[in-house]
Amino acid sequence: MSDALEHPLATAIKPLLDAVGATPVAVAEARPEDVVLEWDGAPAIAVRLPHLSSALDRLLAEMTRQFDGRPLAELDRWEKQRVVALLEERGAFTVRHGVETVASALGVSRFTVYNYLNRQDGTKTG
Repeated sequence: MSDALEHPLATAIKPLLDAVGATPVAVAEARPEDVVLEWDGAPAIAVRLPHLSSALDRLLAEMTRQFDGRPLAELDRWEKQRVVALLEERGAFTVRHGVETVASALGVSRFTVYNYLNRQDGTKTG
């Protein structure tokens, strides 16, 4: 491991990077799309952000963990509605093919996911 990846900043942000699926990278190996973080005015570590498609996979894995590790397709209707609401809060449906991917994971149709989203919109107060 390079010195940059052992930097106190790298240690401090590791839980955040793990949660969002980002990867720490030595500044010397940073690509133009990486985010370089500074410490005391000098570049300390670069962060490589994940692709959006893998972000949806991570969100679905997180939903599985939140529902006791049960496959999402085995959840009851209320739990599936809750999953859709949580995914909506996290922006899952802004990803291309998000509805299709979520529908497949839940074992329901796209129409059902849209129904859950519409029902959720109807219960929000503005």
